[in-house]
Amino acid sequence: MNRSRRIAIVGAGVAGLALAILATRRGFQVSVYERGSEISSMGAGVTLWSNAMYVLHQMGLGEEIERVGGTPHFIRQFDPQGAPLGEFDIDAVNALSGFTSVTVLRRDLMRILAGQLEALGGQVHFGCPVTREKVEVLQQGFDLVVGADGRMNSVVRQTLYPDSVRPCYQGFINIIGISLLNEGILDNVIHDVRGPGERFGIVPVKSGVCYWAAAWRTEMDQARPVSNWYDEMHQRFSGWFTPVKRVLKSSAASSLNRIFVHDLDPLPYWHQGKVVILGDAAHAPLPTSGQGACQALEDAWHLARLLDERADLEEVLSDFYRLRIAKVSAAQSIGRQLAQGIFAEPPEPQPVASAMSAEQLSRLWMQGL
Repeated sequence: MNRSRRIAIVGAGVAGLALAILATRRGFQVSVYERGSEISSMGAGVTLWSNAMYVLHQMGLGEEIERVGGTPHFIRQFDPQGAPLGEFDIDAVNALSGFTSVTVLRRDLMRILAGQLEALGGQVHFGCPVTREKVEVLQQGFDLVVGADGRMNSVVRQTLYPDSVRPCYQGFINIIGISLLNEGILDNVIHDVRGPGERFGIVPVKSGVCYWAAAWRTEMDQARPVSNWYDEMHQRFSGWFTPVKRVLKSSAASSLNRIFVHDLDPLPYWHQGKVVILGDAAHAPLPTSGQGACQALEDAWHLARLLDERADLEEVLSDFYRLRIAKVSAAQSIGRQLAQGIFAEPPEPQPVASAMSAEQLSRLWMQGL
């Protein structure tokens, strides 16, 4: 694609900002449209596995992310009373891939991405909600319109699939938050605590800061007050073992968020004409995959590279889909299988130790990079 061509990106999340940075560095003229009034930090934290860190290092941001983030050595699984059930060696994955996996607060990740785009002279147009009619207008003024506008209400995805695609509720709720604990309580280990139909995950970052998610099987009820959901969370988990109790007691109320967890079935295509979707708008995996932000970053990296290398837009977008669909579908499948094991009725708990080996996981996530 000719470097003088103009790209409109709808959405200033991880995928949208990453693509804007990568495309701007390659000489494209990029405009980002965001319906919110500022960069959103919704979501407590992100685990950036080795594939995501590969992309961030290519963007020149790897060292800065590592400075603000944490580098846990293991995932350890426990029952609600604290009995160990399994362990996964994160350091082994890092050694095999050549990149260190990092845990980071979402607000810090977004601040770094937004700051890099600003340093490159890029601009986000805030307060600009994009309708389906606006997508048509953007196509007239830009050579490519990219939908990076999220899993739940992607307007750009609706232009490609006006009636047939809806996010799928997967039968469980996540309440997420951020807490400050005394150093040493988590021992730089991700805690994965599971009971029948319930899960509490705690992810250390640094300096005692951690982010966490409390999840359980439930019907979706949008009318119920959010405060009632928070009360139920405390009732369900306040009797669990010490790290869970301390996280709940020290959580920052302003960081809490209730999420009815949805994903997308794999889509048969991501583009039509000048319009393409990527990130959660195209293939949102469940949080149980651990790969939402990681695959969004990969999307941005591959699309920017293809646009820079080739002139024919149809060829670029077709190849982008063919290059990415198998890997993102694997992430979706892994997330669903793990969620089914935890939240199905009856649940079928699967200890971390019985999952993929470090070698298998490293090979899968580094595929194509």
